[in-house]
Amino acid sequence: MSDVRILPVTAELVDYAVARGSWPLDEVQSDLRARTRALGDVAGMQIGPDQGQLLTLLTRLVGATRAIEVGTFTGYSALCIARGLAPGGRLICCDRSEEWTAIAREAWARAGLADRIELRLGPALETLRALPPEPGFDLAFVDADKGGYLDYWHELVPRVRPGGLLLADNVLWSGRILDADADDPSVQALRAFNDAVAADERVEAVILPAFDGLTLARRR
Repeated sequence: MSDVRILPVTAELVDYAVARGSWPLDEVQSDLRARTRALGDVAGMQIGPDQGQLLTLLTRLVGATRAIEVGTFTGYSALCIARGLAPGGRLICCDRSEEWTAIAREAWARAGLADRIELRLGPALETLRALPPEPGFDLAFVDADKGGYLDYWHELVPRVRPGGLLLADNVLWSGRILDADADDPSVQALRAFNDAVAADERVEAVILPAFDGLTLARRR
């Protein structure tokens, strides 16, 4: 049995950690988070500021000049990735919602990052399949409809270079991934996704039991 280490994560603890990271929240990020919270329950789709800092760091660690995101929502994660890109870097964002990504565009412009981000509206799977098949990306982040994760994975892995990173959010689904009585479509899709990633010999992968479960996979 694995050793269990429990750290109660409160809002205050997250604020403490974020304030001591290299990228504490600035005015643009704070305003974007507040505007997203005002949308109501859907605001739960936005990643936390601590996870945003991790995205920036991981983007810098791989020296990313080309990144792709599936599921952009109001643009916070894209903002964090774009800030980590090497000079001249570009991020492609895939999303279907003009309403939510309009909020994203405003934030990116305020942050001076609009020239680094290309938004492609439409079904993400179609966008991915229209991309060149060669491994041209350094980093990919998936945070979209859970039923599509496995299809997105199959399209993204061949397009990420050796040594590049693939990230997938929400893979532990508030712990319901272990609940034998949980059989809703999202849980079933995530179980299938997690099993497929674990068996995929093209990558080396770990799941962080942090945030809502984050898969980090390095392309071999």
